[in-house]
Amino acid sequence: MQLKMFQVDAFADKLFFGNPAAVVILEQEIDQQLMQSIAAENNLSETAFVNINQSPINIRWFTPVAEVRLCGHATLAAARVLFENYPESTGDDIAFQSRSGFLKAFQKAGHIYLDFPADRRLESVDKNEAFERALGERPICAFKGKDDYLVIYEAQSQIERIQPKFTQIANFDSRGVVISAAGEDFDFVSRCFFPKMGVNEDPVTGSAHTMLTPYWTTRTNKTELTARQLSARGGTLHCYCKDDRVFIGGVSQIFFDGTIYC
Repeated sequence: MQLKMFQVDAFADKLFFGNPAAVVILEQEIDQQLMQSIAAENNLSETAFVNINQSPINIRWFTPVAEVRLCGHATLAAARVLFENYPESTGDDIAFQSRSGFLKAFQKAGHIYLDFPADRRLESVDKNEAFERALGERPICAFKGKDDYLVIYEAQSQIERIQPKFTQIANFDSRGVVISAAGEDFDFVSRCFFPKMGVNEDPVTGSAHTMLTPYWTTRTNKTELTARQLSARGGTLHCYCKDDRVFIGGVSQIFFDGTIYC
């Protein structure tokens, strides 16, 4: 079998920044174990598989070790590939069907925006001591979202200097841990840790912003927010909420395209 594959730096103003994702184009369904094997071979934080012969287009995401319910940067990467290389499958916007339900991508002002479900049901948790042990800094508060913990700090400098203990983070009852604070040059900043999923620190995490955007919209009283993920590669996201949806925008760079044989 031969499959077309692209690698895209998502949420990146230039190559070698943002979050790299692989995008595999399918014209028919393939075995889930094969998808997992391809993702493991790619060894990127996410590989997206998109079936262009389904309507809405079916999209699935795999880390090197597991399938996930939602991934933002790989969806942005897939949308970039489809808009640019498969326009007959897109039109003005792209409708995706996923394990998280209906998703959409559209182009606006030079960015691709993702239309994702908002994660507004944050439950306050009393785990500050546990997070201090795992992260080395005591937070001011913490919440449990649909998939991840959101841990809030007082200053951007704390986010920058945290050195997480990934073994402890992997023991939390969540997909991962997202840390955040108000930004100095951005409305808010964050870092995201997913050791349980085989990704110790994700460079830029679109799905985390389904939780971060509603939280910081309420705290800043702003309708449109600019966010920065402070990983080594770094990435900028443009976010806003509308009703029960979050819109996450960014740019991307195609690194390569080719054929895989499996």
